[in-house]
Amino acid sequence: MLTTDSDAQRRIANRLRRARGQLNAVIEAVEEGRSCRDVVTQLAAVSAALDRAGFAVISTAMKECLADPDAGSGEDGLTTEELEKLFLTLA
Repeated sequence: MLTTDSDAQRRIANRLRRARGQLNAVIEAVEEGRSCRDVVTQLAAVSAALDRAGFAVISTAMKECLADPDAGSGEDGLTTEELEKLFLTLA
């Protein structure tokens, strides 16, 4: 499970929806033959939005790990080592 915090889940989903909208704008820009500058600017926005969503996911998992350290040993839980790997994957 991503998180038990429904507010965090909502915020992450909203970030991803924004990224999806930005990605749609990139696709439209390419299909319309817009300038390289426009396409790259939109791609950078998508990339940043996805990074922010990923960091929000990891941040939420870290908070939950700190609140309940024993949860990391469960089937769905993440260990601190796994969280570190995920963080470095995005960095």
